Parts: sequence; C-alpha cells; structure tokens
Amino acid sequence: MRWEGNEQSDNVEDRRSGGGGFGGLPIGGRSVGLGTIVVALVAGWIFGINPLTLLGMMSGGEPPAQVQQGPAQRPPAEDREAAFVSTVLRNTEVVWGQVFQQNGGSYRPTRLVLFRGATPTACGTGQSAMGPFYCPGDKKVYIDLGFYDTLSRQLGAPGEFARAYVIAHEVGHHVQDELGITGKVDQMRGRLSESQNNALSVRVELQADCFAGVWAHHSQESKQWLDPGDIEAAMNAAAKIGDDALQRSAGRAVVPDSFTHGSSAQRQRWFGAGYKTGKIQDCDTFAARSL
Repeated sequence: MRWEGNEQSDNVEDRRSGGGGFGGLPIGGRSVGLGTIVVALVAGWIFGINPLTLLGMMSGGEPPAQVQQGPAQRPPAEDREAAFVSTVLRNTEVVWGQVFQQNGGSYRPTRLVLFRGATPTACGTGQSAMGPFYCPGDKKVYIDLGFYDTLSRQLGAPGEFARAYVIAHEVGHHVQDELGITGKVDQMRGRLSESQNNALSVRVELQADCFAGVWAHHSQESKQWLDPGDIEAAMNAAAKIGDDALQRSAGRAVVPDSFTHGSSAQRQRWFGAGYKTGKIQDCDTFAARSL
C-alpha cells in the first residue's frame, strides 16, 4: 500500500502519553469491579464481542456518563504508525464525504483516539485488550496500535492493508451511526432474546465490513495506491477475526448461536460485496435472507 506522502487527518487524538489504571470502572453511571472486567475481556476475546458492550450489559445497560477530556493532542510527526493511521483516516473522510454527498447527505467525520493501556470514553473505560472499537456515545474510534502486532503475529493477518481494513471497519460503525442505523438497532435490543441480540449484532458487524469494502473500492478507484495482494490481505484479516476462527483458536467448540461478528466466510463475503460495487445500498445486511 503506497500511502506515504498522502494527506493526513486532523481528527487524530493522541492520548498515549497519559496514564491508565483502574479500581472500579464507571460504566453506565455505576462502578464495575475488576472481576467483572476480566470476565468481559475474556468473553470478548473468545467470542469477538466488544467488551464495552458486555460491561454495559453487566452494569444494567444505563446510559454512560459523559467523559470530560482536556485539549486534544496530535501525534508526533515522526511517528510512522500514527502517520499511517492518520493517512487512512483522512482517506475515509474524503471517500465517505463524497459518498454521502452523492446520496444527498453530509458526512461528519469521526475522531480517532490513540491510547495505551486504558482510556476513558463515553461508553466506559476502554482497555487495550478489547482491541479497536467505536463508541457512539462520543462518536470516536479508539485503538491501541499494539493491536497491530496481535493482528499480525498472533492472529496471522499481516500487511498494511489488513491494518487499514481494521480502521475502515470501525469507521464503518461511525457511518452506521451517521445513517441512523445504530440508534434503530439500540431501540430493538431490549425486545430481543440473547440469541436474537447476537444475530442482530452479526448483521451490524457484517454491514461495517461491507462499508469497509465500499471505502476500499472508492479509495482504490481514486488513488490507485494498493499493491497486488493488498485486497487479499484484508480478506485474510476478515477471515482471521471471524467468530468461528476465534473460537477455534481459543480451543472452543464453534457455536453459531454465540456469534456476534459473523463467520470468517461471512466477513469476507460482505467486505467483498462492498468492494465489488462501492454502493452502500448493497450493504443492507438487515434485509438479506442469507448472510
């Protein structure tokens, strides 16, 4: 992926110089103890569930408290990893701005927060072990760049475009928020059983994968910055973080009813669908009879 020298986003917030740490964490206005956090982190890793979601359920699902932050700090110019993230984020801003405009809307970009260890969010305290996530409460994407080592070495998904796919997927959740999809899904959750909620989460995540493919389509069309094998690297990353792959790697039986992100084949299929056409209309996972 030939990304050096391209425009970088101004919407990157660097919190890596700050400290982390916790005793009880404020989730939904309550304090969640360390034992609960460990359960959420383990379950999140095994089943691919965002632990912030689990922690919210464990604390009663109340609206999270607002997080007060000081002035945003930009990453240092010589930081290559931060420069890569900033470049990819900027391109998502350009692409989604154009896509929204073509469909009669306007796109408000997300902010991306770099952190280490732990950081406060409007969805609760984020932990590096959670992996990258999007918080609709403050409309920000959070990532500890150490996740990229995990993606490459432990999960077997190397390559810069695999890393770009991770960012594009989380930005895809912001696109869902901008389109009003997130709010509609949240309204449905209280009326559903656990298995139905899991199935709904799968459709949410697969749509974010499809939106990542839409971004990749338009990005490559306009910039021609992908090298041979880049799309395959993204497809490989999608496969490695499928629920079935994660359950097998954890030594567990594959339990489809517990899926929250989709199988490897489903994640690849929906990323590929978005990449093939570049149309958000082809990403309606909620109406699809077969995923």
